Amino acid sequence: MSDFAASTDFSTADFAFMADALRLAAQGQYSVHPNPQVGCVIVRDGVVAGRGAHLRAGEPHAEVYALREAGESARGATAYVTLEPCAHHGRTPPCAEALIAAGIAEVVVAMPDANPQVAGRGFALLRAAGIRVRHGLLSAQAQAQNPGFHRVMAGGRPWLRAKIALSADGRSAMTSGESQWITAAPARADVQRWRARSSAIITGSGTVLADDSSLNIRPELWPDASVLMPHPERGVRQPERVLLDSRARLPLTAKLIAANGSVRLLHTAQAPAERVQALAQAGVMMHCVAEAASDRSASSGVAIQAALAALTEAGHHTLMLEAGATLTGAFLRAGVVDELIVYQAPTLLGSSARAAVTWPMQRMIEQCRLIVKDRRQLGDDTRTMYQCVLSSEE
Repeated sequence: MSDFAASTDFSTADFAFMADALRLAAQGQYSVHPNPQVGCVIVRDGVVAGRGAHLRAGEPHAEVYALREAGESARGATAYVTLEPCAHHGRTPPCAEALIAAGIAEVVVAMPDANPQVAGRGFALLRAAGIRVRHGLLSAQAQAQNPGFHRVMAGGRPWLRAKIALSADGRSAMTSGESQWITAAPARADVQRWRARSSAIITGSGTVLADDSSLNIRPELWPDASVLMPHPERGVRQPERVLLDSRARLPLTAKLIAANGSVRLLHTAQAPAERVQALAQAGVMMHCVAEAASDRSASSGVAIQAALAALTEAGHHTLMLEAGATLTGAFLRAGVVDELIVYQAPTLLGSSARAAVTWPMQRMIEQCRLIVKDRRQLGDDTRTMYQCVLSSEE
């Protein structure tokens, strides 16, 4: 990590330019996986000379786009970047070297990069070239843009959001399992946006076997996708669908397999070898993981921590859980849900309908308190974003 302390001598103009860089970074929220969202603004004599955002992995980083726009005006200018410039050769050249070559005089950074390949090396390279470096400006906002990336790079687990749709009386499906539709079109379109912000969608075998869900992004349900995507002509990036299915029961005819996008199935040693082989031949990525040792960690027979470890190893850092009451309850009890997205519709499903979360509690002291982060109206439905107090940072 960086070997020098965060700065505190930021001006009003510094705050304004970094806020602009953060807005630019958000342009990549639906397309940049597995890389982080990054924005850059180049300023000379108080005037913006160039702006850039990282939009897709393998393509130029934010600093490169901003330098191209700035041209010769970059010489002697200040670059505002939301994340420490990279100093290693990956799919693109080091951004720190590009800033040096362009003659940038100062770099103001929101936060260091915990990626072991960077981790202060970008700062060191800039300072060795005589460039003034300050960091720590709007760092909390920059952290919030890429929470999963920063946690995984620091050795932790991915950021996980769980989504629930329920009625006004807290029910998620009829006794038969019928659940389409509780919420209306605006709420369903909003779900598409959250899927697009995720690197993978997790579900359980029970949900897929009951609903034959595809769980991919469907542009017809997301009317403003072409406006929000940086390159709509390239189509929507499909998150990976991850199925927790201990016995590999997924039918070869399932929509999950037929739909666009990759599918990963996490099974246990209990899965028959012929089923594993058949699904692998159908293009499903098969991974054998540990079996759940207790009801507390049970999730379709797959141990939750083992599943998260497998997904971390696969390069995922932002996950969305869309599952039934049992699996959702298991993830909540395991303390691995960071945010809970609840869509509530103004309708009643009655006392015999299914609860939204399976989590038996007997006393008030057992309740799981939530912190409201955001609440907004989507047509007639309401979406509330909660922070889960029970969540662990492991």
